[in-house]
Amino acid sequence: MRWDGIAGRLGFRLGALLSIAILPIGMISIIQTLHLSREAERSSELALQGRTATAAAGERALLQSTIGTADALGASILTLIEDPAACSEAMHQYVQRSATYVYAGFTDLAGRNVCSSTGRVIDLTGSPHYQAFMRDPGTLISAAARGTASGEDVVIVSQPLFRGTELLGYVALSLSQDLLRSTHSQSYWAEGARILTFNRAGQALSGDLGATGDPTPILPQGETLASLVSHSDTSFRARSNSGEQRVFAVVPVVPDLVYALGSWSPRETGIAGLNLSRFAAILFPLALWAASLGVAYFAVYRLVLRHVRELRGQMRRFALGDRSKPPPVLEAAPAEIRDVSATFHNMARILIRDEAAMEEAVAEKTVLLKEVHHRVKNNLQLIASIINMQSRMIDDTDAKRVLRSVQDRVASLATIYKNLYQAEHLDSVSADRLIGEIIGQMSSASIMTGAAMDVQTELEPLVLQPDQAVPLTLLTTEAFTNALKYAGASDGARPFVRISLRMDPEGWAVLEIENSLGAVQPDHDGTGLGSQLIEAFAMQLDSDAEIDIEDGTYRLALRFRPDISHTPQEEEARQVVLTSAARPGARH
Repeated sequence: MRWDGIAGRLGFRLGALLSIAILPIGMISIIQTLHLSREAERSSELALQGRTATAAAGERALLQSTIGTADALGASILTLIEDPAACSEAMHQYVQRSATYVYAGFTDLAGRNVCSSTGRVIDLTGSPHYQAFMRDPGTLISAAARGTASGEDVVIVSQPLFRGTELLGYVALSLSQDLLRSTHSQSYWAEGARILTFNRAGQALSGDLGATGDPTPILPQGETLASLVSHSDTSFRARSNSGEQRVFAVVPVVPDLVYALGSWSPRETGIAGLNLSRFAAILFPLALWAASLGVAYFAVYRLVLRHVRELRGQMRRFALGDRSKPPPVLEAAPAEIRDVSATFHNMARILIRDEAAMEEAVAEKTVLLKEVHHRVKNNLQLIASIINMQSRMIDDTDAKRVLRSVQDRVASLATIYKNLYQAEHLDSVSADRLIGEIIGQMSSASIMTGAAMDVQTELEPLVLQPDQAVPLTLLTTEAFTNALKYAGASDGARPFVRISLRMDPEGWAVLEIENSLGAVQPDHDGTGLGSQLIEAFAMQLDSDAEIDIEDGTYRLALRFRPDISHTPQEEEARQVVLTSAARPGARH
């Protein structure tokens, strides 16, 4: 089925209109769902940041308290700095009382630990913490494996110590990493979640560092702890170095000093379900569209299409000739279609009634017309018989010949009318059969008179209207009579007459009558009645009779344009064609 045929169907057009109608609703639904999904995703990200910040809240409080403690110890150290022993004893007593720190002390700019809770003077110039402080004097938090002073895994918090504007060194406090890890809140944590704190230099401080202490496996691919500082207060999804798809959150623990990295599984955060909601945002309008089309098409088929198809079938059968009874009214159809069906029923009933009346009138007129043709034929045959009887009572040879020619002409007319009332269609005559019958009658008469004559006919089927069939038949009668009259042969050969009727390639009808000539050729150009009749009949056919004598043969040819209303082949090929069948793409 061609595209224009599909596009013209009611179901297709209804589906297109419904699609246009549902499109804005579907777009609004998709946009709103995607908007809600983004909002939910943003809320989930904010919740992850909050959960990460809450999980690191204990470490934040501990580090901020340590920074404050370092400031407070700096004031005591300034008063005791001239007495290193007393200063060290004070630091030792403070560590013993606090039970939080594993080391407290002061380191001068030369890197000497002149005041410490250990009571020993230690050279810290090789310490990474000292070196980092010297590069950027200020508050510093770093981690140390096997601290130089404490010998434990610690996190060092240091504050610069000033006397006026003079920088003397820094006050440092060391916290056990185990203590920091123990502060991570587990009530806001989930199984499979990871947390890690790190300083602004990208050094891991505490958290899920594994047995090796290397944070690389839990970091996002292509990221380092130092680069994550720029992602502070954000959440994002990425694949970790271990190959897992994770959701990461980076929040500040101590502003500009320490940050916390939370790593979450998408299933635990609920973000994975947002992808399903996005898919559902598109799937639901599509399902709604499909369901609407299905319901609409089913409704249209039940209410309209099946009744329209039934009505179309009734019209087709009626047009093809099923006139036995009017088609029934579609009572189960909607009111509008039922009204159309009732109108067609009434129209068909009126047409059946009128066609029956017309058929009766046509049949009556046909019978009457055939009866007229029959009576004319009988009267002509009666006249021919009277002429024949009269010719028997006359002894004059010329008079007999004249009466004989008149009798042939009357008999020819009688034959024409006989074919008219015997024909299936009164408005047409089979010229080839009519001419063949007349030639047969006249040939039989010539044989009965004792004339030895070879008569040959070659007649192709040709249907003419009576206005052309009558002059053509009478012309053939006159020409054949002349051919029989003047036919002759030399050297003992048998005389012949040939009659042919055919259609040439250009659509002209050609009648040819030939007869042989004897040794003495008669004059065919006389002024007798036969020649005048031939000329008159040719004029009625809008043609001229052409005469040619060649090689002992006399030939009369007539070429005319037949007025053919229809032929038997066309009558058999005619079919009823519905109006809709004339439209491109229509099917029946």
